[in-house]
Amino acid sequence: QVLVVESGGGLVQAGDSLRLSCVVSGRTFSYDAMAWFRQAPGKERQFVAAITWSDGRTFYGGSVKDRFTISRDNAKNTVYLQMNGLKPEDTAVYSCAAGRRPYNDRNEYRYWGRGTQVTVSS
Repeated sequence: QVLVVESGGGLVQAGDSLRLSCVVSGRTFSYDAMAWFRQAPGKERQFVAAITWSDGRTFYGGSVKDRFTISRDNAKNTVYLQMNGLKPEDTAVYSCAAGRRPYNDRNEYRYWGRGTQVTVSS
């Protein structure tokens, strides 16, 4: 059983930075990809970024590229999402997910955390 737990959300002002963490336990080598998705009220879940445990390849959604950075610490089984230059439109529940490949399709990810709320005030 793979367990995914996010942390680090909160209330910040526009322009601030925030770092989210995602700790994974029970992971097998077949689940090589970790991704962050976000969902704002009344909107579809949106791909934010993905990374592979094996070689650290990264992938980003267009709306966050150049502002957000995904990274991982294999020794700690932890994936991070560094968010800089936050905007009110970044307000959402951010969820971490484990999958076999780093796709941007949420249906490709099997194990999900409960999410952490990020609220950006203007």
